[in-house]
Amino acid sequence: MRLLHTMLRVGNLQRSIDFYTQVMGMKLLRTTERPEQKYSLAFVGYGNNPDHAEIELTYNHGVDTYELGTAFGHLALGVPDVHAACDAIRSQAAQYGGQITREPGAVKGGSTVIAFVTDPDGYKIELIERPVS
Repeated sequence: MRLLHTMLRVGNLQRSIDFYTQVMGMKLLRTTERPEQKYSLAFVGYGNNPDHAEIELTYNHGVDTYELGTAFGHLALGVPDVHAACDAIRSQAAQYGGQITREPGAVKGGSTVIAFVTDPDGYKIELIERPVS
C-alpha cells in the first residue's frame, strides 16, 4: 500500500492552486471539471503518482467556506531549509494568501527544526527540515 493523495475542500479553487503552486512550489498536475455534479478538482504536488503523493483540491460549486473541525491535524512537507522556506512563503503571502503561524525552531523536546504555515482556507502545513539526499 502507498499514500496516493489527500483531499482538501477549498472555497476558491484558483486561490488554492495559486497558493500551492506559487507559494509552496508545487506543480498543477491536472484538473477535472464536473459541472453536472457541481464540483471541480485540481491535483497539485511535487510529482505525479505513484512516485509522489498529491493533494486533491476540491471546490464544491457555490461553497466558499468550510468548518475545518477538530479531527484534522496538518499536512507535513520536508524542506531542506525551514528558515529559507518561511522567508519565501512570507514574501509570497501578500499576493497568494497563507501565513506563517509558527516561526522556525526546534520541536519541543527535540532538535528537528519545524515551522507551521496556514493556507488561505485555514489548513495547517508543517514544514520539517530534512537534508537533501
